[in-house]
Amino acid sequence: MPDSEDSAERRERHEQPESDAARRRRRAQFLRDLNEAKELRERVQPRKARAARMRQAMRMRTFRW
Repeated sequence: MPDSEDSAERRERHEQPESDAARRRRRAQFLRDLNEAKELRERVQPRKARAARMRQAMRMRTFRW
């Protein structure tokens, strides 16, 4: 049953354009979830997280404006 509800919601969304406020709310929720996942990964795999931070820092140092 939940599948039919999901597809019905999707059809509704396609029929009417999404408001800016709703899109911003969804985007903010996504970014919060993403940051939470990154923090969790850092706690669970500290060595990999440190290596990823080092790679990101190197990319930022070599980036040309």
